Amino acid sequence: MKSSAAKITPLAKLLTLRELWRWEGRRVVFTNGVFDILHAGHVKVLEKARAQGDLLVVGINSDASVRALEKAPGRPVNRWRDRAEVVAALACVDAVVGFSERTPERLMSRLKPDIQVKGGDYKPADLPEARHAGKVVIVPLKPGYSTTALIRRLQGRR
Repeated sequence: MKSSAAKITPLAKLLTLRELWRWEGRRVVFTNGVFDILHAGHVKVLEKARAQGDLLVVGINSDASVRALEKAPGRPVNRWRDRAEVVAALACVDAVVGFSERTPERLMSRLKPDIQVKGGDYKPADLPEARHAGKVVIVPLKPGYSTTALIRRLQGRR
C-alpha cells in the first residue's frame, strides 16, 4: 500500500500517470474541495466518488485559494500539506493534487477525468469545470456534517 506522502502528486507526474491509466483503460474519477477538518461527511463523499470508477484523484485548494473563497475568517485551519496528507491517508484515495484557483477548471482541463463527483450541495450547472469531465455525478451529503458548523460548535457559537 502506498504511503500517504507518496499519494501527494505533482501535476506533471499526475498527467503522466493519467496517460498510463487511459492506456490501461482505467476510469479516473476526480473530486475536489478544501477538506480543512476532515469529517465523516467528507469520507462518505470520497468513498462514493471512488465507487464510480477505478481510481480517485482528489484536488485540494491551496491555502491562498481557500482564503479567496472567503469560507470564514481564519480558514483554512490546517495548512495545505496537512490537509493533503490526511486525505491521502484514506484507502479510497489514489492521488492528491493541489490547485491554486477558486475552481479546479484549469486542473480538470489538463487531467480530463472520466467522471467528476461533487457533493449534493452542488448542481452540474454550478460547475464550470464539468465540461472537462466525461460525466458528472452528484452524490448526496451525509446530513448534519459541515466543517463550518463543526468550527462554530468548537468555538461555542452553535
